[in-house]
Parts: sequence; C-alpha cells; structure tokens
Amino acid sequence: MTPAARQRRMLVLCLAAVYLIWGTSYLATRVGVLHLPPLLFGAARFLIAGVVLTGIAFWRGFRPEQLSGQWHHLVAMSFMGIAICNGLQVWAMQWVPSGTSALLNASCALWIVLFGLFGARAHRPGRREMLGLAIGFIGTVLLVLPAPGATNPAASTPLVPQLAIVLACVVWSLGTIYMRNHALAIDLFALMGLQMLLGGVWMALAGVLRGEPAAWHWSRPGILALAYLVVFSACLAYMAYAWLARHATPAQTGTYSYVNPALATVVGYVGLGERMSLMQVWGAAVILAGVLMINWPATSPRPSVRAAPPEP
Repeated sequence: MTPAARQRRMLVLCLAAVYLIWGTSYLATRVGVLHLPPLLFGAARFLIAGVVLTGIAFWRGFRPEQLSGQWHHLVAMSFMGIAICNGLQVWAMQWVPSGTSALLNASCALWIVLFGLFGARAHRPGRREMLGLAIGFIGTVLLVLPAPGATNPAASTPLVPQLAIVLACVVWSLGTIYMRNHALAIDLFALMGLQMLLGGVWMALAGVLRGEPAAWHWSRPGILALAYLVVFSACLAYMAYAWLARHATPAQTGTYSYVNPALATVVGYVGLGERMSLMQVWGAAVILAGVLMINWPATSPRPSVRAAPPEP
C-alpha cells in the first residue's frame, strides 16, 4: 500500500470514529448532566481519560522534559479545547436537548474554515470544498426546519444556553486551528492525555467554585453515561480528532459537525422515540452529500490541500 493510500485509509477511519462516537455522545452527555453536577461530570470524564492516555504515553517512552519550552502551547490547547468549550457545553445541556445541541454544533465547520484562513499553516479551501460546506449548511437548515404543523424544538429552549453552545463552537474551532499551527513534537497519547488532565483540572476547579460537590451523588444512568464518554468519546474519538487536526484540511476536519446532527437525530428517534420528519430525512441526506463532496479524492490534488505531517 502506498503512503497516499495509507493516509487516505487513516483519514476515513478517523472520520468514521469521530462521526459515530461524537454523534451519539450528545445523548450520553444529556443523560449525564441531568443526573450529576455538570462541571464535575465533565471534569471526571477528562481526568479519568487523561490519566489513561498519559499512562500509555509514559509506557511508550514519553518524558515531561520532551515538552521543554512548549508547555504554554499545551496549556492554551487544554484551556480552549477542553475547559472552556466543554465547560460551556455541559452547563448548557442542562436545558438544551441533545438533538438541538448537535444542531447548534453544526456551526463548528464554518468557524474552523474561517479561522483556518489565518496562521502559519493557513489553508484556503477550494471551490469544491466551499460548495460542499454550503451543501452541508443547507442540510443543517433542513434538519432545523420543523415539520409542517409542528413547532421548532429549539423555540422552547432558553436563549442563553444556546448562545453558550455557539460560543463553545467558536472557542473549539480556535483551539483546533491553534493545534494545527503549533503542532507539538510529542507522542500523540501524551498530547491528548495532558490536555485532558489540564482541562479536567480547570473544570473541576470551576465546579468546586460553583458548589457542585455538595450536589454530587452516585447515579447509575449518570455513571454509565460517564463510562461511555470516558472510553469512547474522550479516548478513542479525541485521538482520532487529534490526528485529523494535524493531518487533514480544516474543511475535512470540520465535517463531523455536519454528520453529528444527522446521527443525533436518528439516535433520538431510535432510542427516545423522537419523531423524525421527512424534512429531517432529506436534511441528513444532503449533509452526507456535502461531506462526500469535501472528502472525495481530487484527480490532481494541490500540495496545499492536505496539512503537512507533524515535525518528528
């Protein structure tokens, strides 16, 4: 298998992991924050996953001195990509349903492409990528539109929590581009594990300041949701996303925020009996068409289409 073919296969596998796991994580997060204090719930998720991934990194030979002069980048990544983004998300999802949250997160793809125009590794999307993003946005609008005679499910949701999720998307996208422009030459397990540990500490401190320890109690649904998010969302999917952030284009990386609303809608329909209108079915199909257009291999790819591999 040629290096290009291996790169393409890895791209497909990482995208599939991010699509499937994060598409179902909205439901798990919603269950978790309804049964456990939100910030401590999120902190536990990242602290546990961070310990696991950092332990694997040390077993693979990582040592802290390898980060000499780069700790400030790691702290910035953990603050943007973990603490602020996920802190806002878990707080808001006390009021915002999982499907609505997934729909609001669709804006991440546009923010990532916008911020990707700047920085040391700036990438200007081609016409096909822009068309794919536009198609994906149209599909997201179709998903949001209520069925004839129905009310918009977001209409009864408080505005401030929804705006908090949009702000989380902006911060997440900035963190993604920051990671792309400041690729750390360390083991990938160490990169993600230390980010999660630092981000989990920030979230735990915020939870303590909000008085959440007094509200903590052992809840079976909450613990099961936490276990799912630790193993699959915080470990497997974050590793896949980190690979995409360092190797794929911003447009490709951001496509998960189009697929996730479609999958979250299906999960809500199957798992919770939520009604799925014909308009939503068409929206899901249009979203997938946009993703296919962005990721379809070009016949003569330009050198700038893909991000360069990280420094050894």
